[in-house]
Amino acid sequence: MTKPTGPGASDGPPYLRIVASIRRRIEDGELVPGDRVPSTREIARDWGVALATATKALTTLRLEGLVEARPRIGTVVAATTPARPPRASSRPAPAAERELTLDRIVRTAVDMADTEGLAALSMRGVAARLGVAAMSPYRYVPSKEDLVLLMAEAAFGEQGYPADAPQEWRARVELGARTLWGLYLRHPWLAQLGSLTRPLLVPNLMVHGEWMLSALDGHGLDPVTLFDIHVLLYSHVQGLAVHLEWEAHAAASTGQTDDQWMDSRAPALRSLAESGRFPTFTKVVGSFGDGYDMQLDALFEFGLRALLDGLTSIVDAADGTGAAGTAKSGRR
Repeated sequence: MTKPTGPGASDGPPYLRIVASIRRRIEDGELVPGDRVPSTREIARDWGVALATATKALTTLRLEGLVEARPRIGTVVAATTPARPPRASSRPAPAAERELTLDRIVRTAVDMADTEGLAALSMRGVAARLGVAAMSPYRYVPSKEDLVLLMAEAAFGEQGYPADAPQEWRARVELGARTLWGLYLRHPWLAQLGSLTRPLLVPNLMVHGEWMLSALDGHGLDPVTLFDIHVLLYSHVQGLAVHLEWEAHAAASTGQTDDQWMDSRAPALRSLAESGRFPTFTKVVGSFGDGYDMQLDALFEFGLRALLDGLTSIVDAADGTGAAGTAKSGRR
């Protein structure tokens, strides 16, 4: 980032100097609508300021209408910017605007994680975006770890299940898997919070687990096999979803799209292909023509269908409806 120069460039709080610099780049046409502006981490690194200060700068620009947050992309120049953007005031906001509630804190934190990534989340950053003192959120939430749990509870609770849902187990499992996938698409950071061996124990995630288990229950599966299937299905959804946040973080930290990154690695890929050590890889990759277009949505659907096709014989056998008659599946 280019730091501000000229009269008044060194005046005022650090966040206002950052605001002035980015505003000037927008007004001069260096940054145009849709261009990504520096992230909180990039601002903190280039200006030598705290993440909370960087967050406050971006929040000020957002309030001026100069930038807007876009999930999985970050903060970009707004499609329509004011002709004469108002200058930020260093005076504190009115008391009514600074009045805090736990709900406001959680919603603000979720928005930060959606647009900047979980790594950029901090209690100070939340306070800066809310326009309150750095320690104010601690009156409602003891720690960042507690805040993240509240964020997860809120995010997983955004989507439930209809009372008139299909009764057939496969259709119910498909609905459950796609519901979870949709939540991860909306909040990519969610997939980073818990592993299979150390699961995230919040009630609204349990709602989704209960749905999947109830879809499989009553079909003759022994409890261990039933829970194994549930874990396997969940791992498919979460296992792909972890890449959503990684992808967004990589794009923000490198400034390259996936295609640009792959183009920059073309010599290394060519060297591997021409080495003669990996003939099958070379044959398959060489047959792509315009290249392999990895789409996580398509992989999710393909993997879900393959899993359910494979599980159908197990469930049917346990249920006594498959070719194996009344044979039971699973461990003994």
